[in-house]
Amino acid sequence: MRTVYRRVAISKNLRRNERIRISPIRLIGADDEQFGIVDTAEAMAKAKEAGLDLVEVAPTAEPPVCRIMDYGKWLYSQKKKEQKSKAHRHETELKEIRIRTPKIGDHDLEIKVEHAKDFLSRGDRVQFTLRFRGRELAHIDEGERIFEDITKQLVGVAKIDQPYRREGRRITMTLAPAPKAVAAAAVAKKPEAGAPQPAPVPPPTAVP
Repeated sequence: MRTVYRRVAISKNLRRNERIRISPIRLIGADDEQFGIVDTAEAMAKAKEAGLDLVEVAPTAEPPVCRIMDYGKWLYSQKKKEQKSKAHRHETELKEIRIRTPKIGDHDLEIKVEHAKDFLSRGDRVQFTLRFRGRELAHIDEGERIFEDITKQLVGVAKIDQPYRREGRRITMTLAPAPKAVAAAAVAKKPEAGAPQPAPVPPPTAVP
């Protein structure tokens, strides 16, 4: 019965070529050929004949497993994958949306809510801040009503991270993305195969 060995994940700091001192080894070819257990010198000769490297990919195995491969090309490929992964990774941020007066109109409030939806769909948290000026401080209940309205408009999109609370002359409330909403947004924004990728535009840190 033929034994089949799975492809082994390769570290960036493994011994290769003349640094491999142990012998014998189990050898895998550049095209996944299974050479079995061979002398290290023989494996090195095969690698040199192919113009490639002999890399110890499983040093703790008995005997160690080595692969014939283009190590420099593999390192370059891994670096590109890491760069691509970092480019697509989104780090969660806290976005602040400011409401300057409790007398804000319905249309202006809708615009603020739309900004919040955009931030939340990207996986960011959103903090609404309502500031009171002068005599407006006598209308705290209006501010609470506005925050309750915002919460209702964002049902299914956001969950309350920190309920609204008063801090001096302002009221704040922090919302976090609803998990299902984030997943749905990711699916909706997934580009079709072969479609050009637009350059990412960094979102503003605060909306006045």
